[in-house]
Amino acid sequence: MSSIEIRAPAEEQAEGTRSQLLRWLKQPGDQVVENEPLIELETDKVTVEVAAPGSGVLREIVKHEQDEVAAGELLGRIELAASAAAAPVATRAELTASARETAADAAAPMSGPAVAAGRGGGRLAPAVRRLLAEHALTAADVPGTGPEGRITVEDVLRAAAEGPGAPPRPGGASASVTAPAVPAAASRSVPHSAVRKRIAEHMVQSLLHSAPHVTTVFDADMTAVLADRARQREEFARRGAPLTLTAYFVAAAVAAIRAVPEANSRWTDAALEIYTDIHIGIATAVEGTGLVVPVLRDAGSRDLFGIAQGLDELVTRARTGKLTPADVRGGTFTISNHGVSGSLIAAPIIINQPQSAILGIGKLEKRPVAVAEGDEEKIVVQPRCYVTLTLDHRVMDGHQANRFMQIFVGRLSDWPV
Repeated sequence: MSSIEIRAPAEEQAEGTRSQLLRWLKQPGDQVVENEPLIELETDKVTVEVAAPGSGVLREIVKHEQDEVAAGELLGRIELAASAAAAPVATRAELTASARETAADAAAPMSGPAVAAGRGGGRLAPAVRRLLAEHALTAADVPGTGPEGRITVEDVLRAAAEGPGAPPRPGGASASVTAPAVPAAASRSVPHSAVRKRIAEHMVQSLLHSAPHVTTVFDADMTAVLADRARQREEFARRGAPLTLTAYFVAAAVAAIRAVPEANSRWTDAALEIYTDIHIGIATAVEGTGLVVPVLRDAGSRDLFGIAQGLDELVTRARTGKLTPADVRGGTFTISNHGVSGSLIAAPIIINQPQSAILGIGKLEKRPVAVAEGDEEKIVVQPRCYVTLTLDHRVMDGHQANRFMQIFVGRLSDWPV
């Protein structure tokens, strides 16, 4: 029998990281065609599809839904078309059960409550067994809601969150006979997605273990930018790119990076690596996923229209779930326009490691300010926003950070220059 292995693509994740298998799009016994989508994997920031490496019959599933997957790891096997035609095809139920037994037998010993079969039959996925052990639960404690009553990761997390004082669930284990003295507050458990867990890990690592964070705050006058945007907006739209304020922020950041190149760098134990290319990540909130940071590559070589066009393409792909792993890698500097949701100042904004700085843009609002006219001063109302630069203090001192911000806000207030 000739078969081909299905493996997790090595290029979909950085070395040393793991993805999560979201779902199989085919089941054992199904016919598959080469290059058709077969598996959905969730990497650090995006969901990607794994295509079938050949045509034939899906014969074995090694990694199951919610399992963690390393780069290049074996996920399953396809019996190639010529062999599949000659061999009898077992029923889907028989093959699914066999695949689950094989994966469970290879991953754990055959005794103990953590490897017992779930109520719906079949052995437990490795991630489920691991969570049961971590929360001191057995399979009998957790009602399965998966196919054929299979216990899922969400089932275990839900049971763990409910705790021993929770009321009994239909078919579940009995609650503790001792009621708490004070009723617990009502709550609901929302299992972490792979993206949310990785974001949390990266934030803690960046703030507490990698870089000493320092934030400097400036105030930007946006009068000239708004006037220029009003003048060019329709022309940009005719050419196919909406002219957003973010495009101006990117252009001004490029000017500031050229004046203070340390902002576009990464710290290493041996030296400060200063990038000659400027690849700017744009923090983008995506409903149901969280924050993703697609990267506008070669921002330093683009004019304002090129920046606007590139931003539109990236944000559209982000919000339609079409980002690729390459779209969120390789950034050298990040901009977080948190003001679009009403925030005035955010500090510190966590640095996107291994970068050295992140620029925060607050809400644009009209504010009264004192301005000099000859020998006199008067109060005028201007459209302004607070901007922050959070930096790795190992990389830049305060005077360098302030120089960056002076260039940045000066570029905005004097637009066009």
